[in-house]
Amino acid sequence: MPRPIEALIHQPALAHNLHRARECAPDAQVFAIVKANAYGHGIDRVFDAFRAADGFALLDLDEAQRIRDLGWRGPILLLEGCFEPRDLELCSRLRLWHAVHSEQQIDWLAMHKTHEPHRVFLKLNSGMNRLGFTPSGFRAAWTRLNALPQVDEISLMTHFSDADGPKGIDRQLAVFQEATADLPGERSLSNSAAVLRHSERAGVRADWVRAGIMSYGSAPDFPEHDIRHWNLQPTMTLRSKVLAVQALQPGDTVGYGSTFVADRPMRIGTVACGYADGYPRHAGTGTPVLVGGQRTRTVGRVSMDMLAVDLTDLPQLGAGSEVTLWGQGPNGSMLSIDEVAAAAGTIGYELMCALARRVPVHLDPLT
Repeated sequence: MPRPIEALIHQPALAHNLHRARECAPDAQVFAIVKANAYGHGIDRVFDAFRAADGFALLDLDEAQRIRDLGWRGPILLLEGCFEPRDLELCSRLRLWHAVHSEQQIDWLAMHKTHEPHRVFLKLNSGMNRLGFTPSGFRAAWTRLNALPQVDEISLMTHFSDADGPKGIDRQLAVFQEATADLPGERSLSNSAAVLRHSERAGVRADWVRAGIMSYGSAPDFPEHDIRHWNLQPTMTLRSKVLAVQALQPGDTVGYGSTFVADRPMRIGTVACGYADGYPRHAGTGTPVLVGGQRTRTVGRVSMDMLAVDLTDLPQLGAGSEVTLWGQGPNGSMLSIDEVAAAAGTIGYELMCALARRVPVHLDPLT
């Protein structure tokens, strides 16, 4: 019998969340973001659910090849552009759109021999200070690209750093609008946080929105808002079972380092899940978990292959009971990955991407 841990990828939830992006930005086209192997979900597993997108956006060429191999003929955008000159050959062959954020990338285009001009997304650094041309250099970069026969169409793009918080987007939006004033081309500004929080603002939705973490059932502005607030659904479930039950007396300890000490008689369940499965080791006592669809907590340190849960107030549950570490539980129950991540001092993105290869993954398919 295999170890009783598995992950489920919920295609209906993926499709629902993508539809929510359309509802929030009804006059924009939607990129489904599938970088990092679709945020740990697997490109092959999310593809059918994301067929309704207008395009896919990702980082590396291997992932772009996989999308083409799956039969996608529409737009694919390389969000970080090319990493060396020969990448442009594959962009031509796979008909990829690609970001341009540096003078070096323009130099590569100028030297590139192609029969099919490229569509590029010229990136403005409006304050994120990761990639992109400064506002003072943006128009000169646009002029260089516009003069190249290797370039067919220039779209304009930036990325908001604070769309999920109180600083908001006003400063970056003003920088973008000033830098791009009167320049032709489609625009792309909004990440998930901007789609959910700011899409009613004029000019924010623009022509393309980039539906990233919202597509995978995580709220970009948690804990201010949770996924229920945004009408999003969990797309990944990590679940296991209780292997054994221990009866504790006051003063008994649990796990490595004896960091948890019982202050009363307790029942503790040992669960087949640990940090080698992708569950965060730094998730301490009190991290939420569902057992049999009922909410309880972890106790003690997470070990490599096991963790402990408090069954004291769940006397009807024991060995063999289903444990939902995050995602969709039995009988309509649900535990947001954001809650688990917050208890571990991180974000849901990290937990999705950290799912270990040893965990069997199954598909909850579209009906």
